[in-house]
Amino acid sequence: MKRLGLDRLSVAGLVCLLVLVVFALGSLVGAGGDPDAIVGPRLQPPGPGWWLGTDNLGRSVLPRVMEGVGTTLLLSSIAVLLTAALSATFGIIAGYRGGYLNELVMRLVEVLYSFPAIVLAILVAAVLGPGQLAALASIVLVTIPLMTRLVRAAAVAVSQRDYVTSAVISGARLPRVLGRHVLPNVAGTIAVQGTYALSVGIAVEGGLSFLGFGVQPPQASLGVLIQQGGTYMIAAPWLILGPGVVLVLAILSINVVGDGLRDRLEPRETRSLT
Repeated sequence: MKRLGLDRLSVAGLVCLLVLVVFALGSLVGAGGDPDAIVGPRLQPPGPGWWLGTDNLGRSVLPRVMEGVGTTLLLSSIAVLLTAALSATFGIIAGYRGGYLNELVMRLVEVLYSFPAIVLAILVAAVLGPGQLAALASIVLVTIPLMTRLVRAAAVAVSQRDYVTSAVISGARLPRVLGRHVLPNVAGTIAVQGTYALSVGIAVEGGLSFLGFGVQPPQASLGVLIQQGGTYMIAAPWLILGPGVVLVLAILSINVVGDGLRDRLEPRETRSLT
């Protein structure tokens, strides 16, 4: 980790994130058991046989949380990869070319940026209908404005450097200039913003599913589990405690890793998180 230049808090966040990923992968091999199997009485507190308690149908909460983590992380990761690809394409072209392309891209970005995240997500779900596709599209539309703006700003700065000018003068074609000289020098910005976009994506998926517009039961996601557990918050608080803690840990760990990457890849001033 020292080779990456990450501080101790960032390393702790990365370790926590890796643990959550392993936790989610465990559901694929049935490490926690069948998430749909009834294993005991309804609404039982944590104990042997059901380490996070049972839900309103007598299903063990542990494998459902494991499945929920996997669903939320997978949806958010796919959405962020799409966001990174679109933001890199539009941001680099707008920043390098300028002119009407820059104005068009930035005006579209500003329109999306003007909507509150949850309102935009609900609008997308209303058009596409509740489900994973709505959650995926919502995360992309919520996260793409800021990343595009920052990539575009980085591309403007890189485009003015001597090696880019030399490449243009030497007769290099536009795809080569953008792919070989501009993209590698804005990759740090894309990586840093990608981590923040991932944390936003997890929050958006959680909020959308909590409202009933995202992932639909019986499939589990963190938002679905929190929504279902909220009904029994007084009688069975463990139903909301497990997925809630995991959701908070996921967002915090990703943000901490993002801070560490920012310090490493975009060092503008001396600062430490420890």
